[in-house]
Amino acid sequence: MAADPADSAGLAGLALEVARAAAALVRERRTEGVSVAATKSSDVDVVTETDRASEELIRALLRERRPDDAILGEEGEDESGTSGVRWVVDPIDGTVNFLYGLPQYAVSIAAEVEGRAVAGVVLNVATGTEYVGHLGTDGGGAVATRDGVPLSVRGPAPLAERLIATGFSYAAELRRIQAEALVRLLPRVRDIRRLGSCALDLCHVAEGTVDGYVEEGVHLWDHAAGALIARAAGARTEILPGAGGHELLLCAPAHGFAELREAVVAAGYAARE
Repeated sequence: MAADPADSAGLAGLALEVARAAAALVRERRTEGVSVAATKSSDVDVVTETDRASEELIRALLRERRPDDAILGEEGEDESGTSGVRWVVDPIDGTVNFLYGLPQYAVSIAAEVEGRAVAGVVLNVATGTEYVGHLGTDGGGAVATRDGVPLSVRGPAPLAERLIATGFSYAAELRRIQAEALVRLLPRVRDIRRLGSCALDLCHVAEGTVDGYVEEGVHLWDHAAGALIARAAGARTEILPGAGGHELLLCAPAHGFAELREAVVAAGYAARE
């Protein structure tokens, strides 16, 4: 029986089941070798045959269990639905890492109800680590776990002692803007990490292994699940107008969000007001 649209825990459970199946496919394909199927925004923004196969599997499994739901995926066409639930799918977040064999790529699946993310799963394919989040049911609070263990963001720390994750666009001009902003932010924080997967970076905020994340040019499928997990673990997220003309995603523990936001804006990541 299909889960009730309001049952965020049930939607998270289905997302995890589907993500495990997709991760198994991606893992198997990685052992067979990786081929680039196409490029997108630039010659270095690649799509592999495994990206496409993973998304096809995810869509098929979701349609089988919940045929009336909508689906938004990175690689395929949008599918409309009538249930009020929409699945937001990234079949491999961190495709370049997957291509090179760096163990930082994930299957990301989120469920929205009437446009609001209520459940999400990010599964690191290489390590098997499973991040799950969903809104509370029956009046309870939001839940975020890593391999079944509750998550919480890192405690308060001065800005100078915060480790910040980021990423870069595949478009050369936006990369230049991001690099210049990074040069201005770097002296104000502990250090910067560029790990190559938006979804996993957000989960690292949730588990406290980084203190924040900022990147312009990410898409909904990159962050829908990870941002929900981060918020459920005590983070705050905000979409700002980026200096390069695209959406700028900022995520940090709620207790230190305002200070990091000020630093990011001052560094030139955001468009001038």
